[in-house]
Amino acid sequence: MSRADPIAGNLLPPDASLLDAIERMDAVRRKLIVVVDADRRLLGTVSDGDIRRGLMRRLEMQAPVSAVMNRDPVAVRVAGPEAEAMVRLSERGVSLAPLLDGGGRVVGLYPDAAIATKARDNLVVIMAGGRGVRLAPLTQTCPKPMLKVAGRPLLESIIERLRDQGFSRFRLAVNYLAEVITDHFGDGSAMGVEIDYLREDHPRGTAGALSLLREPVTAPVVVLNGDVLTRLAFGDLIDFHLEHGASATLCVREHQFQAPHGVAEIEGVRLTSLREKPTFRWQANAGIYCLDGSLLSRIPADGPYDMPELLSALVGDGETVCAYPMHEYWLDIGRPPDFESAQVAAVSFPVDGRTD
Repeated sequence: MSRADPIAGNLLPPDASLLDAIERMDAVRRKLIVVVDADRRLLGTVSDGDIRRGLMRRLEMQAPVSAVMNRDPVAVRVAGPEAEAMVRLSERGVSLAPLLDGGGRVVGLYPDAAIATKARDNLVVIMAGGRGVRLAPLTQTCPKPMLKVAGRPLLESIIERLRDQGFSRFRLAVNYLAEVITDHFGDGSAMGVEIDYLREDHPRGTAGALSLLREPVTAPVVVLNGDVLTRLAFGDLIDFHLEHGASATLCVREHQFQAPHGVAEIEGVRLTSLREKPTFRWQANAGIYCLDGSLLSRIPADGPYDMPELLSALVGDGETVCAYPMHEYWLDIGRPPDFESAQVAAVSFPVDGRTD
């Protein structure tokens, strides 16, 4: 993007696709896409929430961005009073707005300065105890979360990204080759965070290690697998969880697969439909969760216990379990091809130098 036009990356025409908006949102620091006409006049805005609501409506990735944009956004005039502008943003519950010149053309975003990162006291639990069998022989002497991506351990990149988003309290569930992890991170002081360990004496599954937490926990807890690379804004996940009054929130990521053949639907011996190479879409578990602290008492003390068991039990009990649709970069490093993909993506993850 041009230095002479620092917000070019935030601008899109109304016929741009939802996928275009997602890619732009992931690439810019200030999370607002401004939809403009050919003369750069304001038509609408697209926030992170607008995109997620579009995903929840199951919109196609090629749907026009106009299908999700806010057609009546807050806008600020260049010559307008500063105090009045801040009041307008506060009244509408937004932190960022298009900045317009006297002709109504978008010339920037208001406020100009990036908003300071909000400190988050929420506990973050990272499941780092698995054996990583599918990545053998790489994991014969190194636990999977400590495999190096672009020359540094994957787990270090995960913690650093969360730290940069305001999180400072980490608990690492360890088992297989635990000393490799504990020797590397220690108490976390070298990274400017607090790290303690949940030491599994046997494999406890994707949720079982939570029973090892001994401290009182009242605020929502972020739980994630130690083999996930993502640009997710974890604070937004917590805010979504609280806004919807959820007991648990599961991050989901849409996947698509186009069948290589026509698909026949049959009842008995009769053909009921024939679809030529249809595309199947589904929401995959992204391995990232936000849980009410009160749920920790439901985790059994012994035996393996997986997160799907907990979420299914909550749904069965009538508790509110929400799905948080992700559009950000996400990669589960579970297989050799995924590990290779992570090396390719490492040039932009963690993202420290995004443009506006």
